[in-house]
Amino acid sequence: MHVLGIDAGGTKTVCLLADERGLILSEGRGPGANLHAAGELAVEKVLHQVMEAALDGRPVTPDAICLGIAGVDRQDEANTVTAIMRRIGHRSRVLVVNDALIALVAGARDAPGIVIISGTGSIVYGRNAHGEAARAGGWGHMIGDEGSGYWIGREALAAVMRAGDGRGPATRLRPDVLAHFGIADVSRLPRIVYDRDIPRKSVAALGPIVDRAAVRGDAVATRILEQAGDELVLAARSVATRLEMRGDAFTFFLAGSVFRVVPWLVAHLPHRLTEIAPRSSVHVLEEEPAVGAVWLALAEARGGAVIPKYKSARADGS
Repeated sequence: MHVLGIDAGGTKTVCLLADERGLILSEGRGPGANLHAAGELAVEKVLHQVMEAALDGRPVTPDAICLGIAGVDRQDEANTVTAIMRRIGHRSRVLVVNDALIALVAGARDAPGIVIISGTGSIVYGRNAHGEAARAGGWGHMIGDEGSGYWIGREALAAVMRAGDGRGPATRLRPDVLAHFGIADVSRLPRIVYDRDIPRKSVAALGPIVDRAAVRGDAVATRILEQAGDELVLAARSVATRLEMRGDAFTFFLAGSVFRVVPWLVAHLPHRLTEIAPRSSVHVLEEEPAVGAVWLALAEARGGAVIPKYKSARADGS
């Protein structure tokens, strides 16, 4: 038996080939596969590319393929992605799930847990012992993604502009932000930020700059990271409350690039999360989320993966 597990993110796409024991045999890597940013044909090209790279010429037809990709909680996007996988799925059983689920499964396997993802975007996703799921955030950079790399970068840029106008306090962020974009004056920042050719990840990449300024005692940078933490904890509390997990023993997993490059958050979030759920523990996810996709693909090949169902909201929307 062989399976493919795929994590299709906004920045990169990872595909892992594994045997029946879950042993990773090879991998394929490619650019991000985001329907909104790139379109259907570009996503199909990336997925096909990483699948072929992982198979690497082996005469293997995977028994199952699991793809984790953002947006498939919405039916129209789920239909589009499922159609893509049917075209390139090697006649395999195909399972398409939210990318937050595979990140949780990479850490928790079949156990209950909550994953807090902060990369270019952000989302919190949980699953309880009854197989019920809930999510908070993940609504994109225009109306959500609080506490993400992009959100932190945007707040840093706003702070630099406010300081330049005299509307806010001076901050150590200014010289490092200007150096990051290769400019000498804050008046050039708006043109760069609003240039459509400048990807969002260039703003999201400001996280380490904010972290360094906070470590050096910059009050503005520290407040930005405190607010990022507030938002991520708020989302985690929402998920834990809706899933009735706050009295349970489970693990919060911290996943995504921000937790690798902004140590301040890793240092400050755990005690706040255990205040929400005193019997919980907090771990930084070390494994690739695609490992979770492999786990689900194996379950699908063996008779059918059990995908958590979203817990119904109350009539008041909570």
